[in-house]
Amino acid sequence: MSTIPDHPEWLWRAPEPRRSYDVVIVGAGGHGLATAYYLAKNHGITNVAVLERGWLAGGNMARNTTIIRSNYLWDESAGIYEHSLKLWEGLEDDLGYPILFSQRGVLNLAHTPQEVRDSVRRVNANRLSGVDAEFLDARQVREVCPIVNTEPDLRYPVLGATYQPRAGIAKHDYVAWGFARAADELGVDLIQNCEATGFDVHGGAVTGVRTSRGTIAAGKVALCAAGHTSVLAERLGLPLPIQSHPLQALVSELLEPVHPTVVMSNALHVYVSQAHKGELVLGAGIDAHNGYGQRGSFHIIQDQLAAAVELFPIFARAHVLRTWGGIVDVTPDASPIVGLTPLRDLYLNCGWGTGGFKATPGAGWCFADTIANDRPHPLTAPFSLDRFVSGALIDEHGAAAVAH
Repeated sequence: MSTIPDHPEWLWRAPEPRRSYDVVIVGAGGHGLATAYYLAKNHGITNVAVLERGWLAGGNMARNTTIIRSNYLWDESAGIYEHSLKLWEGLEDDLGYPILFSQRGVLNLAHTPQEVRDSVRRVNANRLSGVDAEFLDARQVREVCPIVNTEPDLRYPVLGATYQPRAGIAKHDYVAWGFARAADELGVDLIQNCEATGFDVHGGAVTGVRTSRGTIAAGKVALCAAGHTSVLAERLGLPLPIQSHPLQALVSELLEPVHPTVVMSNALHVYVSQAHKGELVLGAGIDAHNGYGQRGSFHIIQDQLAAAVELFPIFARAHVLRTWGGIVDVTPDASPIVGLTPLRDLYLNCGWGTGGFKATPGAGWCFADTIANDRPHPLTAPFSLDRFVSGALIDEHGAAAVAH
């Protein structure tokens, strides 16, 4: 396996934008890079540009907490996330690049009788969908993660948990670099410091992207800009049912490896894992206010630290090393928007909220297929934009109650 260079930008070219491409993808995060890679690999479409207003993968891809799982309630969600998880399991070999994918399992804790009922329901739904899942009681939770506080006299006692053994974490920047290198080798142009400022539209079709480095003609345009996708769509007169919120996370100082899995709690609004180097990675829910700032409110940090110490007393003396924020795009049903739009040759991949990282390979695979064939991929067809008119919503608020 190849080693990680000190300067990852050496892994790909820094080309000047050409005057035209078959496909222009706006947003060089995980989804944009994966889409470009699968366009080239699966469909032979290599005349592709990926535009990034800053540096490659410098948005949410560099600001997430790397959890990967597929144990969603509804069949439509479980389908795309399970497809993605299967791609994760072979992604390091596919890209020829280390991504540090660690299938250490994910525990979703249940603290009330209603949460237990909901958890058992989700486990049964997962099994019917072919997703590995089981329900553990408090004793079994302690066996999987001995440092979780399962004493019965807590404010929110641990009554049990769902458990997905195949779930885990990966190194987010390595994932981005792996997709970028592989796409570049197939002929894709990755163009950084190139902001999309507008679009050319003729006869109801998008024909080009106006950028800070000139206008680029395009046969097809794909928007993969996460929290800023709605801003770009407004420039096309296309209002999207998306609200953007800050989402915060933090890491601790380096610690000895003591946390063997990923633990999430909706009731306490926190989740905790331990990264490969040893730092604790903590996240919580989104800030309630709308905004595009990459930082949030201090009380969110206070609340998630209090919750983490309640669940893990062993971490009471750990020091916070740094905090950061991303910009998540949330739809009314907490599910993504993937597919065609009322404008010809314009495609959307957005609205993933707090679940975008885990979907990276699966979303890229399906979105590339949609762009190449100008029709929805079966796995993402339920996530079309027109479901907000038809009412065929896929309500995953239960899965998104705490960021994940």
